[in-house]
Amino acid sequence: MIQYLETLNPILLAFLATVFTYFVTMLGSSMVFFFKTINLKVLNSMLGFASGVMIAASFWSLLNPAIELAEKIGLPGWKPAVIGFLAGGLFLWAIDKVLPHLHLNKKSSLAEGVKTKLRRSILLVLSITLHNIPEGLAVGVAFGALSSPESDTSTLIAAMTLALGIGLQNFPEGAAVSIPLRRDGMSRMRAFIYGQASGIVEPVAGVLGAIFVIKMTFLLPYALAFAAGAMIYVVAEELIPTAKEVRSDDSGTIGVMLGFALMMFLDVALG
Repeated sequence: MIQYLETLNPILLAFLATVFTYFVTMLGSSMVFFFKTINLKVLNSMLGFASGVMIAASFWSLLNPAIELAEKIGLPGWKPAVIGFLAGGLFLWAIDKVLPHLHLNKKSSLAEGVKTKLRRSILLVLSITLHNIPEGLAVGVAFGALSSPESDTSTLIAAMTLALGIGLQNFPEGAAVSIPLRRDGMSRMRAFIYGQASGIVEPVAGVLGAIFVIKMTFLLPYALAFAAGAMIYVVAEELIPTAKEVRSDDSGTIGVMLGFALMMFLDVALG
């Protein structure tokens, strides 16, 4: 199976992998057909779990490979890691300031980005869409790395592991969008459609990330670190703060620990 996958175009692999992560988002959104409300502790633990997965993936699947690859091609390991990481955070910060969106559990008056009259449901979807941009980009860059002369079977396994990890944390994210929309009075079908729509951007970002890396292979270490910085920005800006809004609730913290441990296990055991 691995040998067959290695013969496929990295762009096609990036597309298939991000379609998988989108499909898991859709599965998470489908939970709205079974539940109308979601317990706050459950929601916090899911957001924490997603945060833990993204933090672990940022280092084990992106930053560490960026450092190792930079050293292989004669660059100081820290240089592309630091520059790319900060550039990724800056990129998401700029989008965060422009794209209208609303964080989970917030009132419409607290919407961020350019002022707009969009409905609360649309703003919530745009918020999760903002999360999915760096996730899709990270998977695309990881598969695009297969075009590098330094890539081998471990590169493919690492990319597949990253896609699996992103997919796992997309399940609770999909549910975290659709179920609150149902709670606010939206029909189950519409809440599902809105929830799964937040993941459509992942295949787009994945393909673009893969194409960028293939066309500019020399920037691969920077691209890997860029994706890591973008994901960490999302975690620090929204996921962990939302999961920890109730100070006396440790479910978010426990979720972070479990998510990090699971992604670390997947990367070390499978990579």
